[in-house]
Amino acid sequence: QVRLVESGGCLVQPGGSLRLSCAASGSIFRFNAMGWYRQAPGKERELVETITGAGRTNYVDSVKGRFTASRDNARNTVYLQMNSLKPEDTAVYYCYYNDVRSNYDYWGQGTQVTVST
Repeated sequence: QVRLVESGGCLVQPGGSLRLSCAASGSIFRFNAMGWYRQAPGKERELVETITGAGRTNYVDSVKGRFTASRDNARNTVYLQMNSLKPEDTAVYYCYYNDVRSNYDYWGQGTQVTVST
């Protein structure tokens, strides 16, 4: 079993920055991928980024150059540094962990990011 706890979401002005954290506990295998999805009101959940156990990242086009993911395998924690935030980044951000052996995704409870004046 895997438990994910996100933190760091809040209200921020356009152009501002936030760093989200996701701490994983339980049966964590550091080579499994982790990452972030987001879901805005009235929209489908969208994959924001994926980071492999080796630290390779992949981002959705809308956040490239603004968001940076990192991973601390010793702490079983992933981070999402979000810069130059835009109102369209407003969403609930969910951390996920992919157990490749069972092909099962674990999810956190989500953290709200609101970009507004």
